[in-house]
Amino acid sequence: MTPARPQPPAPRPPPVSRVRGLALDVLGEWAHGERHASDLLDFIQREEDISGPDAAFLREIVLTTLRHISLLDHWTAVLTNDKHLDHRCRWGLRIGLAQLLIIGVPEHAAVNETVAATGRARGLINAVLRRACREAEDLRAAVALLPLETRTSHPKWLVERWSAQLGAAGAEALCVWNQQHAPLTARVNRLHPDMKDAPEEFLACETLPRAELAAGRVYIQDPATLIAPRLLAPLPGQRVLDACAAPGGKTAFMAELMGDQGEIIACDVSPGRLRRLHTNLQRLGVDCARIETHDWSLPELPAWAEAGFDRVLLDVPCSNTGVMRRRVDVRWRLQPEDFARHAEMQRALLANGLRVLRPGGALVYSTCSLDPEENGAVVRAVLAAAPGHRLEQEQSSLPPGSGMDGAYAARIVCEAA
Repeated sequence: MTPARPQPPAPRPPPVSRVRGLALDVLGEWAHGERHASDLLDFIQREEDISGPDAAFLREIVLTTLRHISLLDHWTAVLTNDKHLDHRCRWGLRIGLAQLLIIGVPEHAAVNETVAATGRARGLINAVLRRACREAEDLRAAVALLPLETRTSHPKWLVERWSAQLGAAGAEALCVWNQQHAPLTARVNRLHPDMKDAPEEFLACETLPRAELAAGRVYIQDPATLIAPRLLAPLPGQRVLDACAAPGGKTAFMAELMGDQGEIIACDVSPGRLRRLHTNLQRLGVDCARIETHDWSLPELPAWAEAGFDRVLLDVPCSNTGVMRRRVDVRWRLQPEDFARHAEMQRALLANGLRVLRPGGALVYSTCSLDPEENGAVVRAVLAAAPGHRLEQEQSSLPPGSGMDGAYAARIVCEAA
């Protein structure tokens, strides 16, 4: 009888501590680079073939840690008597305390697996995390007495800026809002034949609807993103410019408003963003859009823009202060001087956008910023030097009162010749 061929051993699941080690790698790379945490997470999940519960837990550890850095550092200082810590040890304590005191991971798993992932600092991290277990109730109870910038983990200068703009109560409400997990919402794509009669415009999702996304039935989007294209109100048959189009959610919604009839020229400058724009529009079944590469902050106009446009959407790069609940690391990247820097570029973009607006046409300038310096101040400064153009309407979303992400939109019309 022929002996049975030896079978390879069944694959073993990766040790749980691997997730903590990858979290430390992501956070270390984030601290020393310019890439956003979400991009780093997507990259490492692909490279390390992490999926399912491990991927979800990795994302939860990283984003919770970034969302609560100041509070975690306060707890670290209390538990170590303000001891000097090296880079990896500090991040190890941050992710350990985040699991114990915020996420609610069982003590044995949070301590043992974090210690196993941290290398030579294991002794100190073990001692500090076990002390945190014993003192957890007192540590949490003391949070209410901390300054707003510490208990909600925002830069002090940003809290002061918001307090000046919104008042103390408004600033506190916004900081507390930013600490909440953003819900996952999917816009129904009515260009898809299966969804054209769907009763709801947005669907609340517990998990990422991968099959529906792949089929183009839905698109992940916050309701605030539709303020600008609704205000623009493009009509079937019109020629429309989406000057800063990637990743394409607003472009696709405008195509839906137009019944996919007419022409949308969708622009961006980054090759990576343009590829994503192309993929999204193709998946969502948009036929009326054409993709072009152009930087609208530059004065030279491309030949295809010389005929002008009936509608122009100018969704400009900004500080992202209206979406900090969703983009949790923005608060740590932003600097006070960035508002003026953004406003200078935004003025150039708006001035050039007005140059290609046909008489009787409309342009909507929009941001996901809460800051007046990037919103109404930009619009009024440009219009002061643009005779024949008039500010017709402004709309905004200010969380938490709006119940959705922050956004600003201004509709400008070109008076008929």
